[in-house]
Amino acid sequence: QVQLAESGGGLVQAGASLRLSCAVSRGTLSTYNFGWFRQAPSGKEREFVAASNRSRGGVRYGNSVAGRFTISRDNDKNTVELQMTNVKPDDTGVYYCAAYWSAWGRPLTTQSQDYTFWGPGTQVTVSS
Repeated sequence: QVQLAESGGGLVQAGASLRLSCAVSRGTLSTYNFGWFRQAPSGKEREFVAASNRSRGGVRYGNSVAGRFTISRDNDKNTVELQMTNVKPDDTGVYYCAAYWSAWGRPLTTQSQDYTFWGPGTQVTVSS
């Protein structure tokens, strides 16, 4: 089954940019839908950040990151990327890469319970 591993987290100042990467192994990017979720340190529920559909190149973003974050796939590297710009302290949290298999043409889901495979997460801390 597919395995995911995030990298690229760290401590940055508000307004900076950061790029997260999700390395995908034991699976092909084109077979799965991928998403990024995050969980704030206060124990809040896991929040949807962005998702990428295997078909038609569709993407979706959470309201709090739309216009600032971009999800993309690198088929050569077999990775899913999350480019974060103009980060804010509220973006602080553990960022998780997730995936699920989907039939071609099916709608993209933003619900964490629909994602089957998860990486261990990478910490992002934004200072004010």
